[in-house]
Amino acid sequence: MNSNAPKTITCRVMSMDSLKALTNTLVPENNDEQSRMMAHDCEKVDERQVQSLCPPNIGSSLVLAGLHACGDLSVTILKAFSECREVKAVVSIGCCYNLLSEGSENSGDHCGFPMSCGVKTVSLLLGKSSRDLACQSADRWRNLSKDAGLHNFELHAFRAAFEMVLSKHYPEVMITSPSIGRQGKALRRQQQRRILESQLRQKESTYSHSNVVEHYSVVGHGESGTSDISGLVSNMDNLSIKSEGDLSVDKCSLFEKFSLSGLCRLGLHPLVDINFRGIWKEVEPYAELVGVYWSLRAALGPLLETFILLDRLLFLQEQVNKLEVVMLPIFDPALSPRNVAIIARKVDATMQP
Repeated sequence: MNSNAPKTITCRVMSMDSLKALTNTLVPENNDEQSRMMAHDCEKVDERQVQSLCPPNIGSSLVLAGLHACGDLSVTILKAFSECREVKAVVSIGCCYNLLSEGSENSGDHCGFPMSCGVKTVSLLLGKSSRDLACQSADRWRNLSKDAGLHNFELHAFRAAFEMVLSKHYPEVMITSPSIGRQGKALRRQQQRRILESQLRQKESTYSHSNVVEHYSVVGHGESGTSDISGLVSNMDNLSIKSEGDLSVDKCSLFEKFSLSGLCRLGLHPLVDINFRGIWKEVEPYAELVGVYWSLRAALGPLLETFILLDRLLFLQEQVNKLEVVMLPIFDPALSPRNVAIIARKVDATMQP
């Protein structure tokens, strides 16, 4: 069956060369099997194999689309659009700015930031911390429940304390800025279970306390009854204090589990002299400041993301070819924090129906 309908190739792009090889070719018509093979095996073949699968066709008309293309992939897509005449338009929605390469990390034109000559001339680099910060989303934070927000701050406190573990016991690892990934899900479940158990204990304690007071108000007489009630209330208060202490001990236990998991992910063996409890006790008094500090810091996230996106927009505007370029928010940021799309087309492009 011969059809002029647009063809779609979904593949995993491993390099700029493989993407350019794809854009310089067009899947032959009337060969569905070859088309499927190319889409399935694209990541496994080199440029010459791709070209042998798909003979060049100058009349091709391609649109590159990247939906939340991670790190440097968004940059690769924009460069391929600029350099390949077969690509007539591009829709790019970036993601994972923390994985962008920078000029100081990569020589030549293969760095993910900066892209534009304008930003390159001012020799401005973001650094890992700012790239991480560009991923923050105030809209996502707004929708968090109080417990979820507090748990996130607790995880940040754990990470800070874990850095102290690395700094004291593994200084050679600390200087490499290691990443331990996300370890929040298991801890979040433990935290939620702990909160639930604490609430249940509190309800049981309140119920028991009210029953005892009611009982003594009915059968107690004179000073003896009053004294007994005071003693019981004092015991209840002691139990409450003990319960809070148990929660503190539980946090120490959670931090130790967090640290052991982090060391495992880094391929490190825990040393026998690591005092996890002592390190957490050193950090714990400052844990309540994490929320305030992180909130102020995260407020800069959208500013840094905008700077990265404007660099990409400027890169396209600097090109010799006439381009129509717009930058538009197209998603609800609460559902998709990376909601800004860079959309461009070549003005002299004749898009085939």
